[in-house]
Amino acid sequence: MPADPSPGVVGETPARSAVSQQPDTASRTPRASAAGAVEVRRSTRRRKSVSAYREGGRTIVLIPARMAEAEERRWVGVMLDRLAAQESRRVLGDAELTERAGRLSAQFFDGRARPASVRWVTNQNTRWGSCTPAEGSIRLSHRLQGMPEYVVDYVLLHELAHLLVPGHGPDFWRLLEAYPRTERARGYLEGVVAADQLPPPPAATEE
Repeated sequence: MPADPSPGVVGETPARSAVSQQPDTASRTPRASAAGAVEVRRSTRRRKSVSAYREGGRTIVLIPARMAEAEERRWVGVMLDRLAAQESRRVLGDAELTERAGRLSAQFFDGRARPASVRWVTNQNTRWGSCTPAEGSIRLSHRLQGMPEYVVDYVLLHELAHLLVPGHGPDFWRLLEAYPRTERARGYLEGVVAADQLPPPPAATEE
């Protein structure tokens, strides 16, 4: 799907009027990324909110003036991922989701995790995904729709792993070590939690 030609805005306070107000900017820090130039603008008016939008060939990230540099780097990554997801949003159907789960199982678990069904649900507001091993069923929260593919893949793998190992013990996490983007995906979900007060990443859920 082609990107939305209008500027995308994501973050805790995504109102366009707030984003377009530039007089409160304390400083501007240009930088480069794989997605193009990124300009970080620190605002004295912002206390907690973070937002981002495209402006020509640049990405503008607005953060509080007092945010630490380490937090700035983390938030820039989160916001770039969220903008990319917003611009390339395509929701997989249940059949595609099932096929994707099968490919991931074959790639990372030698095909040992074999779900009977994988589907989106709209009634999971306190977790990203759930699994019922006795039925072989996996359900993903509709809140994941539109997030980067590697994040959806991580949640799928998390639930696939529960078909092989119950609970979140050492054996479970050893399975997920095979996926190279586990930490990045967890960081993304933690950023979403902080920004939107959504449920915690899968590690904190009870299956």
